[in-house]
Amino acid sequence: MNTPSTPSPAALPWADYLSETDRTVLARGKFGRRMGFGERTAVVVIDAQKYMVGESGRDAEWPSSCGDIGRRSVAAIATLVRAAQDAGVPCFFTRFELAADGADIGVYRRKRDLLQSPHWCLEGTVGAELVPELSPAPGDVVFVKKKPSGFHGTPLLGYLVERGIDTVVIVGGATSNCIRATVFDAASYNFRAIVPHEAVFDRIPVSHAISLFDMDRQFADVVPMADVLAHFAQPRKGRTC
Repeated sequence: MNTPSTPSPAALPWADYLSETDRTVLARGKFGRRMGFGERTAVVVIDAQKYMVGESGRDAEWPSSCGDIGRRSVAAIATLVRAAQDAGVPCFFTRFELAADGADIGVYRRKRDLLQSPHWCLEGTVGAELVPELSPAPGDVVFVKKKPSGFHGTPLLGYLVERGIDTVVIVGGATSNCIRATVFDAASYNFRAIVPHEAVFDRIPVSHAISLFDMDRQFADVVPMADVLAHFAQPRKGRTC
């Protein structure tokens, strides 16, 4: 079992948004304790798709692109996934995609238009594909989801239970939407959730920072990616990571 290091408060992505009063409240309530890794770890990659990161110099053509922020995070995700695969850690990849006619969009359509663009998340389009930097390995699983959480209406929970997983490293985007929803559901199912902050991304910096803060306060360990890579590098002693 490995416990990630606690980052310096000044290094945390949300540090600039908290007042001294906020910090006093956190200290009094003893929020943000580290839970660390358990005995068996999996990586859950949330919606690392082309529509989420667009193309350098052409982001105006990709209506949901997170731009350079997303592309930098994809590079970190790819590094982490390769390390997990080398260590024999199972990886699960979600893809969010919708029918072209919006038949499966549900209440989301009350908040946002169905965008008729091949550069969005419509099924069968280039936008719905995983980014090319990610290559699922034999034994990894790729599946479609229709809601923010990687657990809702998907086989993820069953796969994790079958493999005896107790810790999920959650990466991808967007931090304030699908990452946050997946982390909260993971905690509700009593998984340890680990979020390497370099490997998650969002369109709006303040949403990213405060969502990381909310997750770290009570439902996940938000840690430097180096902590996760160090965990993967440890001898496995005959067990799944």
